[in-house]
Formats: sequence, structure tokens, C-alpha cells
Amino acid sequence: MLVVSGTVAGFAVGIGLFTFVYAKGASYLTNDPAACANCHIMGDHYAAWIKSSHHAVAVCNDCHTPPGFFAKYLTKADNGFWHSLHFTTGRFPDPLRIKPRNHDVTERACRKCHQPIVEAIEGPHKAGSQISCVRCHADVGHPL
Repeated sequence: MLVVSGTVAGFAVGIGLFTFVYAKGASYLTNDPAACANCHIMGDHYAAWIKSSHHAVAVCNDCHTPPGFFAKYLTKADNGFWHSLHFTTGRFPDPLRIKPRNHDVTERACRKCHQPIVEAIEGPHKAGSQISCVRCHADVGHPL
């Protein structure tokens, strides 16, 4: 029984390591935006980001992960698992749709970098709810 468990565990670790190397897993631990383009479906987003004004001031992680080491890598791990599952099975929406949690992360990043503008726009309307940045700027960052 112990030998079978060890064999199964060894097989699982071997497949996991092979998949990690094949999928360039270590690249996802960096801030290099090219890592996001490892998946062919992200190629257009990467190419659009290269041409955008944000190219000079922000990388993917600046907008799509929360600040802080643990929050950033927890988000990357969560997204990485779901991305790999959906892309491996071919079950993903085309065009891609951002999940509500990731939308909130991105919204907070917009507000942080553009705080003076946000305050000027929302200042007179503080009693109301926040206006979503992407409501008007849906293609900012990587316009397609």
C-alpha cells in the first residue's frame, strides 16, 4: 500500500513538474508582461498593451494584482490555477471576461494611480456610489 501511494505521489509530482516547466511556470512568478502572453489568447492583449500609454508606466501585475507580497502571489496562484484549467480544457469565454474579484483589484489600481483625477470627478458626488473607471475606460491598458 505504501509503495502504491509513493508511486502515485511520485507520478503526480512528476506530471506537475513537467507541466510547470512546459507551461513556463517560473515566468509567472516575475513581473515580466511577456509571461502573460504565454497563452496564445493573451497575445492580442499583450500587443495592445505594448502600444498603449500604460506601457511606459505599468506592467500587468500593477493593474491586475493587489499590492503586497502575499496578496499579489495569492491572486496570481488563484488566477493561474483557473487560467490553466480553463485553457487546458478549452472552456473559457471568448472574448475573455474579467471576474468580479479581479475587476475590483483593477478598479483599486486605477484609483490609486489616478487619485487626483478620481477625487476631482467624484468629489462633488461623494454621497453617491463610486463611478467605475472601466465604465468609460473599458479599453484602457490594452485596447483591442
